[in-house]
Amino acid sequence: MRTRARPHHRLDSGQRHWISPLLDENPSFQFDSLRDHTVEYGRQRHAFSQRSSFLGFEMDTELVWNNWDLGKEFTKTLIIRNTQPVLQRLSFRPPLSKYFTSLTRQTIVLRPGTSFPIPVTFKPLNKCDYEDTIELQDRNDSFHVLLRAPAPCPNIEVPESVLMPLCAVQYATQTTFMFKNVSKLTLFFHWEYSPPFMLSPDEGYLKPGQGLNISVMFQPQEALVHQQHVSCRFGTQADNLEGCSTVLLKGTAKHPYLEFKTHTHNKGNDHVPVLDFGGVAVGQTLHSHFEIYNPSPVPVWCTLSRLPGGIPLLGSVFGCDLTRAEVAPGATLKAKASFTPTTVNSTSVEYLSLLYRGAINTSLLKLTGNCIGPQVLLSSSEVDFGVVEPGQAVTHAVELVNSSSAKAVFQWDIDCSGHSVFSIQPAGGTVDPHSHTTLHVTYKPTQPILHYRRVACLILHREPVFLNLVGNCHSEKPFKQLLLESSSIHETEEQDSGACAAVTPMSEYFLLCIDSKYALSPPPPLLSVAPNELVFNQQLFTLPQNLTSQKSMTVTNHSKVKFRLEWTLAPDLSFSVSPPFCELPPLKSTSFRVIYCPKQLNSWHGAQLECFAYPMDNDQCNGSLLPSCLTVRAIGHSYEPDKKLSVPQCSLGPRLVEFPPVNIASYRSVVLQNKGNLPLTFLLNREHDQKLAEAASLVVVPSCGLIPPHSHQILSLRSIPTEDSPREGFSVQLDLNASKCTENIHYSCDFKKLEIISKSELPCVSLEGEGKLHFHPTAVNSMTQRRHHIRNLSRQALRFQWRIPEQKRGLISVEPDAGVLHPNESLVYVWTFTPLEEKRYTLKPSLSICPEQFPDYDNLHLPLEVTGVGCIGYIQAKEAVVKVKDILVGGCKTISIPVINKSPCTVSFCVTVEQKLLDKGIVSNPNTDQCALQVHNERVTITSTSTALLQSTITPHQKAQYIWTISYHTINANGSLSSAKLLCEVHAKGVYPTLQISDVCGRGSLSQFSKKHLWSLLSLNHLNESLQYSPCQAELTYPTPTRHSLYRTPSVFTKAVVDFSFSASILHSEPSTVMLMLYNPGTIPVEWAFLFPDDQQLNLEFWAETGEFSSTELYQMKVQDNHVFSVTPRSGRLMAGQQRAVNFTYSHDFPGTDWFPVVLKISYGREIMLTFQGITVEVERPYLHFASNTHVFVSVAIGNHNPPKQMYQLYNRGAVPVHYEVDKAVFSQIQEENFNHLVLRCLNPDGEIPPGETATLEWVFSPLEAKLYQMDIPIHVLNGESTIVRFEGCGINSLTENPSNSNDCTDVPLLPCWQKEPFPEQPITLSVDSVDFGDVVVSSKSSRMLFFTNNSHDRVIFEWVLPTQNNQSQVLELTPNRGNLSPGETGHLVLNLFATEYPIYYQFDIICKITSETALSQYYYAVQKMEEEKERLKHEFIITDKPPKENKVVLTEKKAEALALRQQAKYTTLPPIRGSNVGNTVQSLSTKVSRAERRALRELAKVQKDPEPPKPCVLHLWVTAKSYGHLEFLTHSPDQLEHQYRPNQIYRKTKTQIINKEESSTAQEIMRDISFHVVTSLLRDILEDIAILDDLASIPDTYYNLPETPSVHSSDKPESSDQSKPQKADEETSHISVSSTMKVQRVRPELADLTEEVLLCTLQNLMLEIIRGELDPTVYPRAVILPSSARRHNEAH
Repeated sequence: MRTRARPHHRLDSGQRHWISPLLDENPSFQFDSLRDHTVEYGRQRHAFSQRSSFLGFEMDTELVWNNWDLGKEFTKTLIIRNTQPVLQRLSFRPPLSKYFTSLTRQTIVLRPGTSFPIPVTFKPLNKCDYEDTIELQDRNDSFHVLLRAPAPCPNIEVPESVLMPLCAVQYATQTTFMFKNVSKLTLFFHWEYSPPFMLSPDEGYLKPGQGLNISVMFQPQEALVHQQHVSCRFGTQADNLEGCSTVLLKGTAKHPYLEFKTHTHNKGNDHVPVLDFGGVAVGQTLHSHFEIYNPSPVPVWCTLSRLPGGIPLLGSVFGCDLTRAEVAPGATLKAKASFTPTTVNSTSVEYLSLLYRGAINTSLLKLTGNCIGPQVLLSSSEVDFGVVEPGQAVTHAVELVNSSSAKAVFQWDIDCSGHSVFSIQPAGGTVDPHSHTTLHVTYKPTQPILHYRRVACLILHREPVFLNLVGNCHSEKPFKQLLLESSSIHETEEQDSGACAAVTPMSEYFLLCIDSKYALSPPPPLLSVAPNELVFNQQLFTLPQNLTSQKSMTVTNHSKVKFRLEWTLAPDLSFSVSPPFCELPPLKSTSFRVIYCPKQLNSWHGAQLECFAYPMDNDQCNGSLLPSCLTVRAIGHSYEPDKKLSVPQCSLGPRLVEFPPVNIASYRSVVLQNKGNLPLTFLLNREHDQKLAEAASLVVVPSCGLIPPHSHQILSLRSIPTEDSPREGFSVQLDLNASKCTENIHYSCDFKKLEIISKSELPCVSLEGEGKLHFHPTAVNSMTQRRHHIRNLSRQALRFQWRIPEQKRGLISVEPDAGVLHPNESLVYVWTFTPLEEKRYTLKPSLSICPEQFPDYDNLHLPLEVTGVGCIGYIQAKEAVVKVKDILVGGCKTISIPVINKSPCTVSFCVTVEQKLLDKGIVSNPNTDQCALQVHNERVTITSTSTALLQSTITPHQKAQYIWTISYHTINANGSLSSAKLLCEVHAKGVYPTLQISDVCGRGSLSQFSKKHLWSLLSLNHLNESLQYSPCQAELTYPTPTRHSLYRTPSVFTKAVVDFSFSASILHSEPSTVMLMLYNPGTIPVEWAFLFPDDQQLNLEFWAETGEFSSTELYQMKVQDNHVFSVTPRSGRLMAGQQRAVNFTYSHDFPGTDWFPVVLKISYGREIMLTFQGITVEVERPYLHFASNTHVFVSVAIGNHNPPKQMYQLYNRGAVPVHYEVDKAVFSQIQEENFNHLVLRCLNPDGEIPPGETATLEWVFSPLEAKLYQMDIPIHVLNGESTIVRFEGCGINSLTENPSNSNDCTDVPLLPCWQKEPFPEQPITLSVDSVDFGDVVVSSKSSRMLFFTNNSHDRVIFEWVLPTQNNQSQVLELTPNRGNLSPGETGHLVLNLFATEYPIYYQFDIICKITSETALSQYYYAVQKMEEEKERLKHEFIITDKPPKENKVVLTEKKAEALALRQQAKYTTLPPIRGSNVGNTVQSLSTKVSRAERRALRELAKVQKDPEPPKPCVLHLWVTAKSYGHLEFLTHSPDQLEHQYRPNQIYRKTKTQIINKEESSTAQEIMRDISFHVVTSLLRDILEDIAILDDLASIPDTYYNLPETPSVHSSDKPESSDQSKPQKADEETSHISVSSTMKVQRVRPELADLTEEVLLCTLQNLMLEIIRGELDPTVYPRAVILPSSARRHNEAH
């Protein structure tokens, strides 16, 4: 797109440029002087190039110079071309100004078709617009060529529009477009724009011809289609930018959207996708994948983050390898997530959220997983070694079974190096998932005592399991008996001491291992030792000289039983106890020394010392108290001070330990793994962070020990979290290998520090809406549900329970009302509100929560405020009565009923339907009849002030008018329904598809038949009646046209049979064609088909054909194969109100009577059998065709002295004249039977009917009684067959009696009055097809006005043919009776009926012959050509000469005679044209006919064939009337008598005589023309007189009422023209004339009839103007009647 600063100099780049090179006619013309100039030959850049022809020369109308510079010359060439076929001279006048130069003044001579170039040079001196002309002149006229050079102006080139790439909301896309300076000026520019578009650079300057890429950034903030016209202002000065150009920027913004997808497609109750890792072993990592899908059409940059507020203190157990990515439109991004659980029997929950700009909502992904720990069991919880001698070793096997999918790490809390009489191998290790390990337990006593020890097997992340070891080296009682007795004593003591608390395995283990000062309650054991852990040489910097050191410990007896203490001795070990045994009285204490004496230097030592205590007073304890076992753990080293200690190689895991945030003792376990080849000692450093450890009551068991190489030690931790503990936790330090005394050893502190989090916190739950929940207004007794979110923000699983007051539980409820909420988990609750009355409610339920692991912990209650309003709900339909269009019976239709809820609350309801049938004769039983209206949704919910569509399906089962009453019931909360309320009514009608024959037209042999006759022949009344009935069930056996029969004569499923008669015609005549207009009067589409027998037969294989056919089948095959009957088209579809013409053709190829069954099948409707009938008459056979053997007369009143004449027509359908005769003997017989009264007589009983013509028999039916007469009258045909026709007529008492009450059998065809749609190839349509004058008085005149329109594209000629009457004057008059019509023109016809003096029932068929004027002109032209050709052939002949190429010579007659005399033997002359003897003559002249002669014969045959005149199209007008005598008319219609017009008889006779004359006299025509011109001149002079017009304008407007003109009745008695006619009519006329005498001024008959004609012509002209649309009769009349001149003269004076 290019834009200039001057709109009036805007350039059009779309013009075509004419380019012509220099022509050879002027070779001497050179442009040497213009060598250094810019020359353009006919090429004009950015200018108009218009060539026109003037004075016979073709040249450009103007030359334009653009983009010129000062100081240069620019040359263009004007080329002049001579387009005339003659030599022309042209005078050339050069430009007048000095800025344009060209050739000097001269005369240019141009030959036809040559050109002459004229160079024009432009040399500008200033920057302004230049204009000049070149004048070209010939002898008669001159022409100017315009020369223009507009000043250079700023001009830029930018695109019309720029389409931006699709962009997401709050994102940005970018594109560029070219911005170019197409002028020769330096331009400054500045872009004006607004968001969301941004242009860069937005200002600058461009040198001439320079282009610049403009960058456009599109950054939308709303999802819309953005269009903006950005303006670029430009100019030669930076501070004055006059030019402006616009560019349309188009951009579409879409909302970005991302969603999560998982492989399981699981979703929680909050519809958030869930990625469930399932159960994962503690410390293990499981990976799973999820997808991020972008269904939007724009790319999205997203960030994957965790939902804030729920990340654990020690970090998340979930991980993801994706944090930020771009997702293309429609693409899927796959991400990997990991789950590494750390706490056994816990469920971890975390939410991932997608953060991206422009997001409408937040996409969440729920990550969840369960931590699975080991499940370890012993195959036996006790091992009884029995009685073993001292020094003897006994070994038993025990299985350690792990039934979990997690690996189990175990360690036995027993010294297996010789300090115990029991040993278990292996002492520690792992058990794979779902496997077991065999343990070997050995008992080797050293002293003769009873040994019993309860050994704990420590399991990492699980509570320990215990194994009871019993060895008997002294007692005689079995172990089981002693165990039972001992347990009963212990239970008694515990009850006495009040120790009723349940002891868990972990707490039992801590009771056995810790000192009394770390105990949580009074120790239940009988004996205790303190300290139970001893460390030697941990803080010594020098070793003793003998390497021996000792420490003391105290054993306390807490019972009332005296015990003997025996220490297990190991002589070769580094640790020993002194004294090795002693007695301990009840409630006393004693001390022992533990001596550390290493056997070698620079080594590590550790041991668990074992002491057995058994009671000494057997009488007091009944001898059933088992011995107790006390253990003391001791470690030490013998490293020299200057000896370098080994660097420990170990690992501690997990290094982060988190205790539940509850102020209750809880336990955790870690494992210290020695990965080196040397033993490892550890010691809990209690001085490090001691205050924090004491605040948390942290206890580590064991706190010291020795770990053999490649072994591990499970450390058990107990803590009671407090609120004073720091949230970030504290660290516990383990000193490895005496690190305090070896300061020069440095190793990573990560291996000796344990991070502990032990802080007590209250449960924290987040409630949505700040603890408030509001319900929208709710209908009384119904319910409303709302979703409410809560989230567990604490570090522990919580058990919750909603508590609702008892009296409020009927108002609100919640699901789920109880459950477990895991840490960081969000849960959706569904609250239900059910108001019981119309008021506002405020309810306060509470949420009770407690830790899941500690159900006895104090519950925390969180209140929730719930508010709601109860109100009355109601609905109503948008329309009280819904009217549905007609529906096909058996079909279905879906409707939508708009239902509006105007109440303030949501309404849930269900509907009920009640059905009624309104048609008479249909009985409906609501209990048994199926309802035809089915509602799709039985229960519907509509929100407040909204509309819902009630979808329903209507399936009518029968043809009837349906009314459905729809009521609604509101649904209560308990599912019950309220009372019914009226919603709306639905009205619909079940209909069958139907057809109707709306019009009929005959073509071919039936073109002369009237519409009434065709209607009767084809039984169209019967067919229309049959089509209106509903189909029976048998007719719906095959709803659509189907091939179902195995035979050529298919079965008939209908009882409706209609005779379709095509009348008769002679052999080989034109086919009898009937065109029926099928009309769909219903409201649904109709599919119809005319099925021949072959159309209903199944297509059988060849082998299935029997080959045997009946006579009927053979006949039908003949009819179908020879197309005797045909229908076109055979099928179709009609929409409601649509029409279509169908052709029915009967070919007269075979003589005789033909019949053929055709089924009219309407899909899902009626099936009617049409019996096609037709007769083909031999040429010599006389034949009369009777449409029916029964004729019904119009009913006649009895006692009528002048009964009317009635007509009956006979049709001669043969090729010879037919003489008919009515049998008169029957009339005498009828007269005798009716008391010698002549009931029936025929006025013309015999006659002759020409071929193809019609005869009208006149009958007079005069009944004697009021009854039905049936008379069989034979009609004889000379040399033909006689036919008996039954004539029926009814006698009635009076004309006012309804004929239907008597035995009137009149069957009048229900003919259409007008055509709804013209037939094909029908050029003219009439406003009406039939005219009924009704009842008229004898000797009266009636007129009707008709209109006809030319619908074709050709001018047509029409001619009306009036029927002739038998020996009577012309009754009908049609004006105009001939003429022509242009395409689309509308004309009018005036039809006059002159009733005779005798009553007659008139029936006329008026024929209009219509011929195309073009076809007629072509016919006349062909006739003229034929005559000319005949005349030419009279004087020309053809000779042949084979050797020359041209052997056809046309000669004149004289030359032909001379040539024939010279060459008679060689040439033969064709004889003159003489009809059929031409061939014989030629054959006699020469036996061998040449090619030229044959061609001459063919031309001769063509000439002999006369052109056929165009066949006119026939149009029928049916006219009917009934004339009565005056007395009968006065009795029958007295009010209509005054509307009957009886013209003056004398004037009528004169007029009739004038009409009957063939030509009017010349004098009368001259007189009429003179009168017309005189009157026209007078009227024109009056209208052009200025004085008269001024007088009329000065007169005020006055409205006058026209006086009423009394009706004039002629009292003249009409003359009787026939003596044989009854005289009753004259008497009646005289009587009426005398009785109706009025005081009226008599007018001359001639003047009255003239006045009548003037008024009639005026009305006809008005009607024609209305039909043509020139006059609107509905406009309010504004006629102004001027007063008389005398009155105006008086008013003026």
